[in-house]
Amino acid sequence: MNALDIDQAAADWVQRRQFWNWSDDDQAALDVWLAESDRNRVAYLRQNAVWESAGRLVVLKPELEVPARARISPLLMRIAAGVLVAALGAGGIVYTMHPRAAVYSTDIGGRKTLQLADGSRIELNTNTLVSLSKEGDTRKVTLVRGEAYFHIHHDAAHPFVVVAGDYRVTDIGTEFVVRRAPERVEVGLIKGGVRFDAANVQGTPQSALLTPGDVVVADANSMKMSKKPIRDLMTELSWRRGMLVFKDTMLEEAAAQFNRYNREKIVLAGADIARLKINGSFQASSSELFARSVQDLFGLTVTHTGNELVISQ
Repeated sequence: MNALDIDQAAADWVQRRQFWNWSDDDQAALDVWLAESDRNRVAYLRQNAVWESAGRLVVLKPELEVPARARISPLLMRIAAGVLVAALGAGGIVYTMHPRAAVYSTDIGGRKTLQLADGSRIELNTNTLVSLSKEGDTRKVTLVRGEAYFHIHHDAAHPFVVVAGDYRVTDIGTEFVVRRAPERVEVGLIKGGVRFDAANVQGTPQSALLTPGDVVVADANSMKMSKKPIRDLMTELSWRRGMLVFKDTMLEEAAAQFNRYNREKIVLAGADIARLKINGSFQASSSELFARSVQDLFGLTVTHTGNELVISQ
């Protein structure tokens, strides 16, 4: 496991311990992980220190019973403190958005699954940033950007809420997907139910209760609801397995989808090309393979220009 993976694992442990139900089994698993290596223990200390937001390294909390073999030596404390100072000087490591929020992100083309202690699961799509926190008894996820799929264990005593800008999605025992674009938010419900609240649509708050198959798209000017077959919503979630699936999709839309997942962007040279329609399943991470398939299918030309794949006549 490389240093980045260890830091992420340490952040996961801190997040689970602070925000979600913490059991004796969780504690035992953490003790085992800490005992595996000095690198694990230093990473945990570093992440826990950033969580404390005190500008100093803190030792493991008194209630954390660390086996003798896992105790931190003064040398490791000094090393961890040095790393912490460097990290804070660079703007923090993980918990930087809110003193009581755990932050997770994916790069362009990346995916990540967050398994919460209560059995809930959050799957992050490409270029996504979320923060997890608690407000009283409410479990809260803030979707800063991108797209996430939620499989939530319903608990009436501990409501689960997703906030995306001026929009709020409240779980009623459900599976749903939320996508936040720069100017709008889209929610699709797979199973169960959610309440969607828009704080400011043309100056007026609006709400809606969603049932399976409902899709709501909201921006500052409108809130629109439509119905889709569940199988179509599941097809749109093919990104969870690294695929993009198109059915009579205009090339303009397909290219825009690929550009979300790749740094090498597809550029369509001409409106006639943009209106062509395509079907099929493609690996989301391979824009070049998709471009070559379009080239062969329609007799077009693909040219590399910098970080662009230009498709032309």
